[in-house]
Amino acid sequence: MNKIKTIDQALDSIKDGMTIAVGGFLGVGSPEKLIDAVIAKGIKNITLICNDTAFPDKGVGKWVVNKNVSKAIISHIGTNPESGRQMNAGELEVELVPQGTLAERVRAAGAGLGGVLTPTGIGTIVEQGKQKLNVGGKDYLLELPLKADVALIKGCIVDKKGNVYYNKSTRNFNTLMATAADLVIVEAEKVVEVGEIDPSDVMTPSIFVDVIVE
Repeated sequence: MNKIKTIDQALDSIKDGMTIAVGGFLGVGSPEKLIDAVIAKGIKNITLICNDTAFPDKGVGKWVVNKNVSKAIISHIGTNPESGRQMNAGELEVELVPQGTLAERVRAAGAGLGGVLTPTGIGTIVEQGKQKLNVGGKDYLLELPLKADVALIKGCIVDKKGNVYYNKSTRNFNTLMATAADLVIVEAEKVVEVGEIDPSDVMTPSIFVDVIVE
């Protein structure tokens, strides 16, 4: 099956109201062309799963500025003033999740787990509305999996089968997001033939990737 599509073909499956997980850390390793294409297509009411809301002119921060996002599930918003403004104005619902917990919730979805137990947040506002379990005399919060309809990720080198290599810190959340969505679209800096990526350098196996956009 040919996984290589145009951006327009790739976005045909993305609709208003979907939950979209996006790789990147402060815009580093974010699929900028796919992000821009979502804005151009006018897709609205997105529930965003991402580490952060980047900057107003970079990464998913552009979605916030253009009001494509109705809810953001993220670890922080401090680098994007528009996120804070919209949150305080009641225009954007924000679920702040401790960064490690966010990563584990996404990983749990990818691994088919029912959730994770963590002591992070015990005794703080984080525990409100959550189930608390005592294991071995210690309290933990049950944090539920985070799964998306679509994941948009960025790969440095991607072969035609969909095996992905990330360069250095661009890897960040991309590997996690690729496991926890029904549809995974990778924006590739470079597409190569199958076999050109050393198997030991494959960081996201092709089984997780549905669409490749060069």
